[in-house]
Amino acid sequence: MKANKKILKNGMRLITVPMKDNPAVTVMAMTETGSKNETDETSGIAHFLEHMCFKGGKKYTSPREVSTALDKLGAESNAMTGHEYTGYYGKAHPKHFKKILDVVADIYIHTRLDEDEMEKERGVILEEINMYEDFPPRHVADLFYQLIYKDQPAGRPILGPRENIKQMSRETFLEFHQTHYVAEKTILFVAGEFDQKEVVKEVEKAFAQIPSSKAPKMPKTVEKQVAPQLFIQQKKTDQMHFMLGVRAYKAKDKRVPALNVLKTVLGGGMSSRLFLKLREEMGVCYYVKAPLGLHIDHGYLGVAAGVDKNRLEEVLGEVMGEMNRLKDELIDEKELKKAKDYIIGNMSLGLETSDSVADFFAEQEIMEGGILRTPNQVIQEIRAVTAKDVQKVARDIFKNEKLNMAVVGDVKDEAKVKKALKI
Repeated sequence: MKANKKILKNGMRLITVPMKDNPAVTVMAMTETGSKNETDETSGIAHFLEHMCFKGGKKYTSPREVSTALDKLGAESNAMTGHEYTGYYGKAHPKHFKKILDVVADIYIHTRLDEDEMEKERGVILEEINMYEDFPPRHVADLFYQLIYKDQPAGRPILGPRENIKQMSRETFLEFHQTHYVAEKTILFVAGEFDQKEVVKEVEKAFAQIPSSKAPKMPKTVEKQVAPQLFIQQKKTDQMHFMLGVRAYKAKDKRVPALNVLKTVLGGGMSSRLFLKLREEMGVCYYVKAPLGLHIDHGYLGVAAGVDKNRLEEVLGEVMGEMNRLKDELIDEKELKKAKDYIIGNMSLGLETSDSVADFFAEQEIMEGGILRTPNQVIQEIRAVTAKDVQKVARDIFKNEKLNMAVVGDVKDEAKVKKALKI
């Protein structure tokens, strides 16, 4: 599974991944633009614009025309907004490649930004914000980002604040779209069954009208911390939902494979240390996981769980204990092999479909600057990780001055939680 990269005449990048005999083809257009390209005043616009693009373009002039064109093909489509990217994709039978490309290119380049549709979508996004704020396991992650990165683009929620959503004008959207949806920031991924010559020809035609102006660079994230940080959002809940994490590495860092193994040992899967300890042994939670955030110039390793509201400090003690154990003791070969096999197996399962393959290479192109390693090369990197590599990473990141914790719940004694926040 190898990616082929070509720079088109207009400066756009085309990345194709042939998957012989695959029953589908995915066409995904991405701009290297996300919430980190926003200001305080425009926070939320990248995600709002993602919604608006599906409202229609020049050829497909309404949400109904877009959805009808895709439904006629039996296609699947979606979009996503992150801190560093926004993407749109369509997936269908290979014989529909040109039509899928036509729809994706039209909504990406020629989005109409109809004011009536914009007014309707304000309400949709406000309800999306409400939905996530009513769901503590998701909302606590936003609070964690705000805590660790503070008042800079990386710390803002991708959905933006309500006041911005309510007052954004069409002119603001046009300016953002014209600034960031340009050739040099655009990457088109095609994965699945296709003819390479046809793809190049049709993509050059479909994206012939994309602007070629220069785009501003993404602001750098400042890492600054000297002591543990805690943020508690008081809320009447039956559980304490927390995300505890430490500053770690950017996506391109050579220590990421070892970090990935460390994360898996700590909280990856139902045989990880924290799952066995917190759920199976203590019976204190339903879910516990170890999210890994890898970005262009920063990253973190976290532990997230929803636990018995009367046992939060006890749980934190166990989590800190496992962190210290990973610093003090080498992982034995059996546990190390299990963690590697888990990562490799999960990655392989995640590459079953053409859209997931497009995602796999998109993450490398955007987050790592275009290295484009094959899955086998990634597997080799994981296989090469030693127990000493994992311990070295643990000793580097599990430090009090890198520790952050966000909590959503009915916390009675904040001082006790602060006291427990210590590695």
